[in-house]
Amino acid sequence: MDHIKSILQENRIPFDILYHENPIRTAQEGADFFGIEIGQTVPTLILKSDKGYFAIIVSGGRGRVNLEKVSEILGCNQLKMAPPKEVQKITGYTVGSVPLVGLSLPCIIDKELFRYPFIYGGTGEPTSTLKIPPHALEQLNQVVAFLN
Repeated sequence: MDHIKSILQENRIPFDILYHENPIRTAQEGADFFGIEIGQTVPTLILKSDKGYFAIIVSGGRGRVNLEKVSEILGCNQLKMAPPKEVQKITGYTVGSVPLVGLSLPCIIDKELFRYPFIYGGTGEPTSTLKIPPHALEQLNQVVAFLN
């Protein structure tokens, strides 16, 4: 988590690390726990394609991600969720704890997130959550596409 904090501090991004006893497993759990809209909860998912791995940062209000639509945006075939063991190997983090920033993967960002002053997502540790303004995602990730 120090890596994440130093990236945020170096880039002068306002942030909070919020600690909780138990991992937050769903968007609804996060919304309830923090008293926020479900759309402000933001999982970072890892996708696998014929062109390699991608991170997709989506609004918890979206429900399931339409992988066909995402593969069209990226111009790749056979896009699927990366298996948990591969997520750990590629990112160094477990599924559900992948951080919002600091990944060395090409990234797709959900435009829905820009409706909110702050979004809440992974820090790399299951018992903490990162609260940042959504514009920080563009600044701190290798953005290759946006999801409408």
